[in-house]
Amino acid sequence: MGYQKKSYIEHTAFCVKDIHWHIRFFREALGMEVVNMEGSETNPNQVWLQGGLQIISNPRYEKSEGQLLHIAITTENLETALQEVYSWCVTELPKGRNWVQLPEGLVLELIQAKNNSVTKLLDIDVSYM
Repeated sequence: MGYQKKSYIEHTAFCVKDIHWHIRFFREALGMEVVNMEGSETNPNQVWLQGGLQIISNPRYEKSEGQLLHIAITTENLETALQEVYSWCVTELPKGRNWVQLPEGLVLELIQAKNNSVTKLLDIDVSYM
C-alpha cells in the first residue's frame, strides 16, 4: 500500500524574549503544560508545551521576515479561555474577539473545539520525542 498522504503539524517553534511570561501565559490561561524542558526551571533555554508549541528563549530576539503570522489554538471552552486570555496583557485584534496579540507580538486565534476533539488530540503518543 502506498503513502496515504495524511499528515499534521507535530509542533511549532517560536522565539521569545521573556520565556517565563510565555510559560505562565500558556499554562495559566490555556492549560498548556510544559512537557519537556532544556535548561533549568530558573533559566530554560527552550520548552515544549502540551499541544505542540516549542518556545525558545532569546532575550535579544528581533522579529524577522518569514515570521509566523498566527497560531490557531482549539480549546474545549472558548468563552472561558477568552476570559482567561484577556486577564493577561493581550490586545484584541480587528478580526474578532477570538484573535489576540501577545505583548511580544505573537498572534493567537482561539477556536471552539467540536465534541471532545481536544482530549482526543492530546491522547496522541508523542513519546518518541
